[in-house]
Amino acid sequence: MRPVLHGDAVCAARALHARPPAERPFALARLMARAEAADAYRKRFGRAHPAWGNGSLMALAAREDLPPEPPLDDPDYCRCLARVFAAIAEWREVKARLSGRN
Repeated sequence: MRPVLHGDAVCAARALHARPPAERPFALARLMARAEAADAYRKRFGRAHPAWGNGSLMALAAREDLPPEPPLDDPDYCRCLARVFAAIAEWREVKARLSGRN
């Protein structure tokens, strides 16, 4: 997956917020896996994956019909952002362990 920027986290959280709470863990895992796969495709073929974008969370999440970003006083949206940040942190930790940078 490409380096994660603020917009990536926001787009991913908006995509999660549009789904029922029970679907969110699976949807986020799928989003992270597809972004990783799209980045590998981009590196190998020198172009964006036709269905999953360039390997960024934003490129992938923005392919969905995203609702506008809710305000941060929406506790459900805050939980979506927290879930995305936790997944990004876990992904980075796993990548560091696998590369021996721990």
